[in-house]
Amino acid sequence: MTAPNRNALWARTFADELARTGIDAVCIAPGSRSTPLTEAFDRHDDIETFSHLDERSAAYFALGRARRTGEVTPIVCTSGTAAANFHPAVIEASQARVPMLVLTADRPPELRDSGANQTVDQEKLYGDAVRWYKDMPEPEATDRKLRSLRTTAGRAVSEATGVDAGPVHLNFPFRKPLEPTYVEGDVPADLDPEALDGRSGSRPYVRTTAGAPELSDDHLRKLADDLAVDRGLIVAGPADPPGFNAEAVAAFAHATGFPVVADPLSGLRFGGHTRTTTVLGGYDAYLDERVTADWPDPEVVVRIGASPTSKALRKYLARTDARQYLVDPTGRWREAEFAVTDLVEAEPSVLAWRLSQLIRNRPDESWNALWTDAEDAYWSLVDDETDAFEGRLAADVADLAPEPSTLFVSNSMPVRDLDRFARPSTKSRTVLGNRGASGIDGIVSSALGAGSAATDHLTLLTGDLAYYHDMNGLLALGRLGVDATIVLVNNDGGGIFHMLPIEEYEPPFTDQFKTPHGLDFAATENLYDLSFASVAPDDFRDAYAESVATDGTDVIEVRTDAESSHRVRERIAERARERLSD
Repeated sequence: MTAPNRNALWARTFADELARTGIDAVCIAPGSRSTPLTEAFDRHDDIETFSHLDERSAAYFALGRARRTGEVTPIVCTSGTAAANFHPAVIEASQARVPMLVLTADRPPELRDSGANQTVDQEKLYGDAVRWYKDMPEPEATDRKLRSLRTTAGRAVSEATGVDAGPVHLNFPFRKPLEPTYVEGDVPADLDPEALDGRSGSRPYVRTTAGAPELSDDHLRKLADDLAVDRGLIVAGPADPPGFNAEAVAAFAHATGFPVVADPLSGLRFGGHTRTTTVLGGYDAYLDERVTADWPDPEVVVRIGASPTSKALRKYLARTDARQYLVDPTGRWREAEFAVTDLVEAEPSVLAWRLSQLIRNRPDESWNALWTDAEDAYWSLVDDETDAFEGRLAADVADLAPEPSTLFVSNSMPVRDLDRFARPSTKSRTVLGNRGASGIDGIVSSALGAGSAATDHLTLLTGDLAYYHDMNGLLALGRLGVDATIVLVNNDGGGIFHMLPIEEYEPPFTDQFKTPHGLDFAATENLYDLSFASVAPDDFRDAYAESVATDGTDVIEVRTDAESSHRVRERIAERARERLSD
């Protein structure tokens, strides 16, 4: 490897080692202090660069790619507040266990705490949200330092993608010159070839052999014995990247005879396994005390993934007198009702497959019938509803999206509507969302990042506030060549607040919570070179079908009334409870 100065050598060596670990893409926000890193990634033949003008959008775009692939897309920025703009995405990645590698450029050490321009304290900037932090040494062209640099690159990727996946932060101080300007004597001619050019055969400098935590045979048999009961339930919450093995969970469900309660972000609500596995999706409406008071409690509940989206499901699990097993590969706690009785430190898919080889329960037909009858009753009520409402849009997207599809769903009401109204089906859907910290920031960028990592058709289902919050992310459409169908549910403000008791208090409800904005989003058509159409709810299915059949990005805005939609949701749920509690 040749380089005109030590900064260039340092950055090019680091980029080369990342490529050797399998990194094939990086998101870069422009800036001066990060010039060595930017130049190194830009010139590397095996690394694709995604250039973003907005650091927050860059970070969420990288997060979306990692959600889709389970692999790291590093993010690069200059010093100062640029690094602070990565922080929301870092928090989301940490909470949701999404791999992320944050590469921030910094001023030289002597300029810290000096009042120097664009200099802030970047040491451990993201606090406990990162799995590993390292303040990188200043660039130096010596064998030992270059070996250390290559080792750090490998360690960083390993830490970010390990069992407890999440963000890793490396902070790079650089002195001038930042550009690849020749500096006499900066790079010695007698450097060790392996430190300079890496291991032969494009091998990584250091390999990490990853493993998944498993139970010992004795503990596995004990757990299998505990699960040999008549009434059980498998609850699958939002999955961590790269998701559950649906076949393994289905095999476990068959062996136990337990139905699967599948969050829309679990990866288990849709797919071929639903042909032979009892997968439930309407539970949010019927898991009410009036319905379940006459049901027997499950004897055991096996929980995988993060906490479910459905509050009704969480409350049901809290009031059951069941032994509840929370399966988590990191051994960390993700259950805020504190109803879990047993924490099982194991990789869920591996555990499910191993248990399926040991358990041979007889399905309790009356227990399963309680759930399937409730499902049938609920979905018939949904089908009978004739009024247009926001939940119907979520159901239509899940039904009409082409196969295979990536569906990214915003927080607030869209993910809740998908949870309530997207019926389990055999269709091939990869459904993603940012449920780690559940914010509405970065939704557009996350979706486009996910779309950039796959050839599937991409649909983003979002509300108007989330669309407004990340309109900067739409710049990736033209700059980075990502196409999508964006379903914009516009109810002019925070419709989710109609679910809260504050709705009854006016003021301050409208001005301080719903906060109608009155924005006309049609202006984004010319600003971001996309197709924008505003359609009535009754015309949505035709508009969506037309969009997925054509190339380019279409925004389909559907103007809705938040209050009336919420009343329809309440009416369907109330009818389900009345029918099932008779």
